[in-house]
Parts: sequence; structure tokens; C-alpha cells
Amino acid sequence: MTDPTIQQNSAPQRGLIATPLGWLGKVIATLIGSLFFSLIVEWVGIAFLWPELGAEHSHRMMNEELGWFADNVTQSLLTTDPAGKLEIILHQTWQWVFIDTGFMPWTERLRSKPDNTWIYWTDTYIQATVCITLTFVLRVFILLLTAPLFILVAIVGVTDGLVRRDIRRFGCGYESGFIYHHAKKTTMPVFFLAWIIYLSLPFSVNPCIVLLPAALLFGLNISITTGTFKKYL
Repeated sequence: MTDPTIQQNSAPQRGLIATPLGWLGKVIATLIGSLFFSLIVEWVGIAFLWPELGAEHSHRMMNEELGWFADNVTQSLLTTDPAGKLEIILHQTWQWVFIDTGFMPWTERLRSKPDNTWIYWTDTYIQATVCITLTFVLRVFILLLTAPLFILVAIVGVTDGLVRRDIRRFGCGYESGFIYHHAKKTTMPVFFLAWIIYLSLPFSVNPCIVLLPAALLFGLNISITTGTFKKYL
């Protein structure tokens, strides 16, 4: 009878190419899922929660996000002109997603036909879809600009964890595999959950309210994972 431990250890490991591709797939899946979820929330809100506002709700949210970005994000480590770069990205998104695909020209042709009265009922949802998509792109751009924050807290977490691990190695510290494995499992879900929450919020919010606690919790998880790693390799 084969030992289960041997079977587990003989499982194929991901290589240098498969691992980055796997993370890239998770990021893309998170972004697509967040976009669809935010659209569904907005459509449900138009139907049941704010029917008197209609597409104006998403339009206001987009303008508030743009206003916050213009007032607060004037410089970044990743780009010298974040406002100008955002304008280019939003324009290209509008062009590629709604113009080049023929979506907006198709809706304009439907509006010009007098017998298609249903288009006036769905026009609210079409306008909301456009605003939510552009707001989503804006929030993704903000997430990219906050990447140095998560890198910084990760470095601090690793450094703090290694120091506590060395203290535990040369002392009589308690080694807990339970804490290590659970902290390791929750590190990346914390990272992606912050993305999903921020990208899917149906109202305008200061990104610091969501991303700063997420970054601190991310760094804390890394510190616990590194600090509780086994004493001897």
C-alpha cells in the first residue's frame, strides 16, 4: 500500500512559467467577476433600490470618483502624470469597448426606429452599463497605483516575520504549524477580497477606507506566516 505522504510529496510542482500564468489567471478572473458583480448590483439597484434615479446614480458615482481622483492623485511612483494617463485609458476603453465593437452605433440605430419602443426602457440600463464600466476601469487604475503600498507592507511583513522567527529559533519559542498554515491560506484571499469589495461597491468611496485596512491585514498575514514558519529547513 502506497504511503499517502509519498504520494503528496511526489505531486508535480508548478514551474517558473506555470506559476505566473496561474496568478495572472486569478487576477483576470477576479477583475471579470468584479465587473459583472458591479453591473448586476447596479441593474438590481435601478430596478428596486433607486428607480427614481435610474442611470443618474451610476453617472453621479463616476463623476464623484473622477473628482476625487483629480483632487487627490496628483503624483505617483508609477507615472508622472496620473490624471493624463487616466484620461487616455478611459478614452481608449470607450473607443474599444463601446465604439469599435459597434455597441453604441447599434443602440443609436435602434433609437432611430419608431417601432422599437422597448429600447427606451432599456436605455437606462445601457447608460448605467457605460458609466459602471468606466468607473470600474478608473478603480482598477487606482489599484495599480496602490501596488507600491502592498509591496511595501509585504516587505515589512517579511522582515518582521523573519526577525521573530530568528528569535524563536534561538530561544524556546513555540512552533505552531496550525497558525502557519491558516495564515498562509488567508494571505492571498485577503488581497483579492479587497479588490472585489472595492471594485464592486455601488457607491463612491475613498479608496483609503478599503485599501489601507486591506494592506495592513495583508502585511500582518505575511508577518505571521513568515514568523511561524518551521524553525529548521
